[in-house]
Amino acid sequence: MTEPATTTQYLGTIPAPPGPQDTTDVTDTAVGGAGGTGGPGIVQSETGGTSGTSVIPGAGPAAPRPGERATLRLRDTGDDEPARYAPEWLQLREPADAAARSYDLLDPLRIRLANLPRRADGFVIHDIGCGTGSMGRWLAPHLDGAQHWVLHDRDPYLLHFAAVASPRSAADGSHVTVETRRGDVARITGDVLAGASLVTASALLDVLTREEIGALAAACAGAGCPALLTLSVAGRVELTAPHPMDEEIAGAFNAHQRRGGLLGPDAVTVAAEAFAEHGATVRLNPSPWRLGPEQAALTEQWLRGWVGAAVEERPELATPAEGYLAERLEACAAGELRVVVQHSDLLALCRPVDGSA
Repeated sequence: MTEPATTTQYLGTIPAPPGPQDTTDVTDTAVGGAGGTGGPGIVQSETGGTSGTSVIPGAGPAAPRPGERATLRLRDTGDDEPARYAPEWLQLREPADAAARSYDLLDPLRIRLANLPRRADGFVIHDIGCGTGSMGRWLAPHLDGAQHWVLHDRDPYLLHFAAVASPRSAADGSHVTVETRRGDVARITGDVLAGASLVTASALLDVLTREEIGALAAACAGAGCPALLTLSVAGRVELTAPHPMDEEIAGAFNAHQRRGGLLGPDAVTVAAEAFAEHGATVRLNPSPWRLGPEQAALTEQWLRGWVGAAVEERPELATPAEGYLAERLEACAAGELRVVVQHSDLLALCRPVDGSA
């Protein structure tokens, strides 16, 4: 189900973040993990941090619980209250996300959009799990023509952020409008996407099951619209200088990503196959985060989430992981740590339902 849509114009910069009392209601979550403790040797703060240091709620690369993401709740749990996550984490990662997304996929996307029949209200773009709206802020200024963005998320708090910070114009100066729809990703169907010109999402595929990815591909194919799905975790991380525990932590984290039937680092391959089965032309491009001294705050939060999820998956790693994390954080604070977090972007050009090119 979705709530009535609302339309708004850009009102300025993203609103000031809420105070601690508004962003600490995820209190039993391990850093980037799926709830519970971080294991012996990794001390959790009230907000889920390690080593006694506060961590932004929702920070880290893993889902707080199977089937949830820092930007949305994927399945209907029977609870009317949405999960509340800190927009600070989404703001912190937004510049790295923007730098990582594959620009090489924009030209084939532009060609497809240019061949669509012109609509009076412009292109209709559905952003699934929009969070604070970073995809729209990145993509809208790269596309010509009037655009109407439909932002989907479970959390009305994040939808508010996304709406008021939406872009005002396209690459050629055309008008951009936005509406918000509160709902679950599992309810995105071909009917919901009827009339869509494009479907977008960021950091979504890796927290879906095989069945959910199949349903998303079927919905896009049924609507005859392309899909640009960015920043799916690829399961590969490179840190300098190499450490003997890097591979062990990465393996445990990847296993954590696959909990509960979620696809984790396998998701982009499964998604490519699912879209291809529906006759779509699929392109995959790497979209790595490249984090250096200028991104130290993001690197710190990411490290805590990455290690925390690994320890939750393999509690026996807790004691050595505590020393490993301390060493990596020290290097980060000194400006000596560089991290490459591999992601993949997927562009699926589904066959138009009206027979246009």
